[in-house]
Amino acid sequence: MSTKLRLTVLSFLQFFIWGSWLITIGAYWFQTKQWSGGEFGAIFSTMGIASIFMPSLMGIVADKWVNAEKLYGVLHILGGAVLCAVPLVDNPSTMFWVMLLNMIFYMPTLALSIAVSYSVLKREGLDVVKDYPPIRVWGTIGFIAAMWTVSLLGIEKSANQFYVAAGAAFLLGIYSFTLPKCPPTARDTPSRSLVDVLGLKSFALLRDRKMLTFFLFAMLLGAALQLTNAYGDTFLHDFAGNPAYQDTLAVKYPAIIMSISQISETLFILAIPFFLRRFGIKQVMLFSMIAWVLRFGLFAYGNPGGGLWMIILSCIVYGMAFDFFNISGSLFVETQTAPSIRASAQGLFMMMTNGFGAVLGSLVSGEVIERFFTNADQSKDWHNIWLTFALYALGIAVLFVLLFRHKHNPQEVRNAEHTEPVLSVEQA
Repeated sequence: MSTKLRLTVLSFLQFFIWGSWLITIGAYWFQTKQWSGGEFGAIFSTMGIASIFMPSLMGIVADKWVNAEKLYGVLHILGGAVLCAVPLVDNPSTMFWVMLLNMIFYMPTLALSIAVSYSVLKREGLDVVKDYPPIRVWGTIGFIAAMWTVSLLGIEKSANQFYVAAGAAFLLGIYSFTLPKCPPTARDTPSRSLVDVLGLKSFALLRDRKMLTFFLFAMLLGAALQLTNAYGDTFLHDFAGNPAYQDTLAVKYPAIIMSISQISETLFILAIPFFLRRFGIKQVMLFSMIAWVLRFGLFAYGNPGGGLWMIILSCIVYGMAFDFFNISGSLFVETQTAPSIRASAQGLFMMMTNGFGAVLGSLVSGEVIERFFTNADQSKDWHNIWLTFALYALGIAVLFVLLFRHKHNPQEVRNAEHTEPVLSVEQA
């Protein structure tokens, strides 16, 4: 097996694990367990909590003491064991702690998969910038394949989805030990302080008004991402209670419909260079926010029958909503920070979106849905839920135009495009 093919398998399985349950856990929670929305919000916050500290801590271990591929394999095996325990959980409080433990093991592997791939490619004399993206795109394909697998097996509302994820985790964990060795690279270098390792020095950027504004909007947009991950699939499942929609494709296979969002991502990524050169970073970020308004608004008025086109269009604009902000945001950080703290600044960007933003979006949305949009019979007022989310995104867009001051400089974009790409933790 060639080096590229081996890393392609790694990338595929890395995101197959996540795709097996991330979008469909809502259907399991609400349809099968019938637990509350407030408690469900806490489940999605586990990703944010784990993202704040675990990638950096495991990075220290891989840099100083343990081969990256071995640590990567151990984390996946441990994560697989936890996923096997999920079907045994019989109350939402325990579910929170089990999923948090799963995320503690899984979230560091996102960064370690990149570290292992880069290390192997460089050792083989290959060009990371040229050769890694075609490998990474198989991660997106793996995520889509997992969603289709769970949907076609008819286990979107079943605990069996966690066994599928666990099986893939065990397979990847064992497979990792066959990969080329990636020994610690900083074993003999002086230890850095925990402040340096966690990138906390980059918080000094928040003293700059423009950077503070940017990072606050990054957190607010990070919150929006969790809304569709958490509720999109169960929203479609709820139409099964309406006889007019019971036999429609979207109700039978919601995860397949939702996978259009991931397919859209791969297409919009290709369009980003044109939009950045033509409109600039600020405008592209604004396009992302408008796309979030459309994402939620189309869900509000769509249905699996005559309104299916709205749901599909919502999934298509998701690619713009997600990719345009994450990639243009990372380029903004790249062009506005000094080289000495650039890596830490990128870490802060990820922390605000996938850490604090994810926790904020998960907890607040769960409480809002439970308090204002859940009926006495535990059914959800999805129309007004999605309209509320759309108004939230619209409010962010208006405030962004008014508060974020940044002039388009085409040369900045050209310079940033020639730097090594920064990959989002949520690029799935």
